[in-house]
Amino acid sequence: MRLVIVGYGYSSQAVHAALGDKLESLTVTTRTREKADRLNADGVHAVVFDGTAPSQELADVIASATHLLMSAAPGEQGDPLFAHHELDGADALQWAGYLSTVGVYGNRYGVWVDETTLATPLSKRSEKRLVAEDAWLSRQDVFGFPVGVFRLAGIYGPGRSALDKIRSGSARRIIKPGQVFNRIHVDDIGRVVATAALAADSGIFNVSDDEPCPPQDVITYAADLLGVAPPPEVPFKDAGLSPMGRSFYGENKRVSNAKIKRAFGPMLYPTYREGLAALLG
Repeated sequence: MRLVIVGYGYSSQAVHAALGDKLESLTVTTRTREKADRLNADGVHAVVFDGTAPSQELADVIASATHLLMSAAPGEQGDPLFAHHELDGADALQWAGYLSTVGVYGNRYGVWVDETTLATPLSKRSEKRLVAEDAWLSRQDVFGFPVGVFRLAGIYGPGRSALDKIRSGSARRIIKPGQVFNRIHVDDIGRVVATAALAADSGIFNVSDDEPCPPQDVITYAADLLGVAPPPEVPFKDAGLSPMGRSFYGENKRVSNAKIKRAFGPMLYPTYREGLAALLG
């Protein structure tokens, strides 16, 4: 596998780790020369692509890649790769993956959604994600290689969990009656996407945990694990959230992960309880 990752962030690094010795080569993109130099010094081959202009370095590695993972968010021009590059020269490409979001489903008032549910995004950022999904899926028809679209729930893992929020003093128990979210441990993202890449699986996959639940439950459980009192409850109307924070709470749904369990096996961390306990060590 000769893999190119466009956008080497938290989730795509987990995919890299999950693939391990299955990789013959790996090239990743980053937005600045300084970060590319740091990654190269650490042994990760990195090229610069900031999404605002074509990158000859990127075009050269895509031309010989067998697998491509898009992990960069769409911008004003849409998907940053297709804004400046096409895949006509990618004759060796055998599979592509796109990391999206469960936000494309919009608000479902707490009911269950699965991959057959019509996407009705509410926010501009989720609308752009859906357009980018369609762009990637259309390349599957044009170029003939399989494309997997992975709709990610709320991501947590090392350094990015309710435990870290409790420790830093930034945790809040915001109460909005009836509100639930799904989550996903970053290692499960890595496992699912890596398995799909190796098998060249195509289609849309919800990457979420088994148990959508109120966000305050996760904070309470994290506090219990750390042996400290949870922060006080704050009514949603008094939380003073940013517009983006309020938009997250405006989307209430339960996301089924039945498809990924059938395709890729059981979850490493079925719920936030197993995930947080493992992070505590």
